[in-house]
Amino acid sequence: MPHDHSHGHTHGANKKVLLISFIIITSYMIIEAVGGILTNSLALLADAGHMLSDSISLAIALLAFKLAEKAVNHSKTYGYKRFEILAAMINGATLIGVALYIFYEAVGRFANPPEVATTGMLIISVFGLLVNMLVAWIMVRGGDTEGNLNMRGAYLHVLSDMLGSVGAISAALLMILFGWVWADPAASVIVAALVLRSGYHVTKSSLHVLMEGTPQNIKIDDIIRTIQKTEGVRGVHDLHVWSITSGMNALSCHVVVGNRLTLAESERMVHKIEHDLEHQGIDHVTIQMETDAHSHADSILCTATSEPVHNHHHQ
Repeated sequence: MPHDHSHGHTHGANKKVLLISFIIITSYMIIEAVGGILTNSLALLADAGHMLSDSISLAIALLAFKLAEKAVNHSKTYGYKRFEILAAMINGATLIGVALYIFYEAVGRFANPPEVATTGMLIISVFGLLVNMLVAWIMVRGGDTEGNLNMRGAYLHVLSDMLGSVGAISAALLMILFGWVWADPAASVIVAALVLRSGYHVTKSSLHVLMEGTPQNIKIDDIIRTIQKTEGVRGVHDLHVWSITSGMNALSCHVVVGNRLTLAESERMVHKIEHDLEHQGIDHVTIQMETDAHSHADSILCTATSEPVHNHHHQ
């Protein structure tokens, strides 16, 4: 897969798409929440809760893109790019909270189903579905819903929102046609399960990045092979691969070379490795060159502990 250099272009496009989606979703969420209260439908309120999490996630994603543009400075040498991941994490936690609240409400309603204004509920949920379809279409057309974790999170929200609207429509129809009053809390439980699922996934993937986990799309073995097959490389160790933010991966390692290598030759070698790794999705490479004489552990991955080193003098 060729490496995408259009980071700046998609960034601007993503921002515009997010802003339009945010305005549409937030406006409709207010309508749906008011509608849910007026019609007394928990399925509508659940869907509005889902849309609230949507509009929060879009607002956070927008803020993350804004902050990511801020310049790198001495105290933040990577700039504010990590904020995007923190935002995704907060968003995931919010979703889990919303889902648990809906479950709690639904339990009471199964035991004692209240009267629901079904026609109003049906009209509002049909409009909700159309709004979500519009936003999903805008996102796929204009944004990077595949590569950007932030954008993908927002898009997945909107997709599960569509299912929420379908649930509310089905519940309204079941109540109108068969008088099944339990259909409303049942639909809200299904929506809550969807909300919980997306909350769990967003939280899990952002936690992986915050824990400096190896990016999902990177195969460590391929990376090691790429470095080892470079002419002149005798060994590699202390290897780290991590994500700074979604779509921006970094690598650092020590490479063992012959002790007769000139500076110009080792520079050429580093350029070659950087070039090869760029095709494997690594944007930011730091390599420390060493000769065989340099004492080190044989482990490819870093085995350093956090123990303080005493009496370690370089002569």
